[in-house]
Amino acid sequence: MTRPTPIAPPPALVAHADWGTAPVKRWLARAALADGHYVTQAPEPVGDAGTLLRRLLDATDPNGAVLVGFDFPIGLPLRYAERAGVEDFLALLPRLGREEWGQFFDVAEEREGIGPRRPFYPHRPGGTRQRHLTEALGLATIDDLRRVCDRPHPHRRAASPLFWTLGAQQVGKAAIAGWRDVLAPGLRDPVLGVAIWPFSGSLPALLRSDRIVAVETYPGEVYHHLGITWPRAATGLASGKRSQRARAANARILLDWAETVGVALDPALQREIEDGFGPSPDGEDPFDAVVGLLGMLNVVLGRRAPGEPTDRRVRRVEGWILGQEARTVAHRACSSRED
Repeated sequence: MTRPTPIAPPPALVAHADWGTAPVKRWLARAALADGHYVTQAPEPVGDAGTLLRRLLDATDPNGAVLVGFDFPIGLPLRYAERAGVEDFLALLPRLGREEWGQFFDVAEEREGIGPRRPFYPHRPGGTRQRHLTEALGLATIDDLRRVCDRPHPHRRAASPLFWTLGAQQVGKAAIAGWRDVLAPGLRDPVLGVAIWPFSGSLPALLRSDRIVAVETYPGEVYHHLGITWPRAATGLASGKRSQRARAANARILLDWAETVGVALDPALQREIEDGFGPSPDGEDPFDAVVGLLGMLNVVLGRRAPGEPTDRRVRRVEGWILGQEARTVAHRACSSRED
């Protein structure tokens, strides 16, 4: 296997947004390049989604690029795309919510309202079934609504299907907010110069030519990359990352990683890592914002390959999770994505 190399030139700013369905659960962690090394800051609330890309660009050297990661799906399942007549996700994204795609972001309240151009369901619980979604879209099983990168592999479970919007593990509502409020407006704004990996090209090429490069991330994928674990025997807890003690038990792993690769941690961030990001179960959100950021830096610094898929259809329609190896993905169904 070819050893990955550091991205050159490196982005001036690397940022990661842990993107919950509710705005209060959206946290941003960032690292700025200074004197050849990245310096990370303590996480902060994302704030207004509509101004996020502009704020990141304004905080960056005029000659440098911004690499920003989002913890929501970016891309469409191939089986659905075939039914909807979509061959290029990047070309479609700015059109979603407009004209013939005007209802795309409107979550269907009844099964009769589901269709290729209104695929998100259900609006609320009560008598809803995933088969309502697959039958309305003309698909065989719910796995047809999982992309290749959503499939399970030995180190994590499968992702929740994109268009399902019910339950704690669902990703549909986060995707709606991210596509509608951040990515689509960014692509329509010529001043921002937004590109989305891998649809727009390879990561090194994009960072040489574009001001803002957006990527899909998944902290649950990064846990394996960095060595984060949630052993119940060690923590005495079954709640995993929602436990302050469980998060704090991984502090040494994160601090050692930063020291090894030469990433400087702001003192406030180091204290939060050691503290486990506070006693609230919601401390999982800033924790994942930071973990996602470190996973992105792992790629930027050449310790892990971006994982760009070789299949042209996947690059054009489905997209990919940054840092995930294509060869790890199994061709079988499993339970839903852990958030």
